[in-house]
Amino acid sequence: MSIGRLAVFSLGPAALVLVVAAVLVVTVRPGPVVALVIIAVGLVGSVAVMGFVSRRMVDRALAREDAEQAPHADRDA
Repeated sequence: MSIGRLAVFSLGPAALVLVVAAVLVVTVRPGPVVALVIIAVGLVGSVAVMGFVSRRMVDRALAREDAEQAPHADRDA
């Protein structure tokens, strides 16, 4: 798994969370404090989504690598 692929696939959902937060601010037109809270939640949500997606991709890659190495370990024993 390449770092570039990990970056692209984790930034996509994070950008989507930020777009949803921005659209929410534009459509609802809240006061300044509520808008700040919405954007802050959007920022925290985007970081959380990046972490979730990247962690899931790394776990899958490691599981695949372990599965590929497991049959070779049986032959050596």
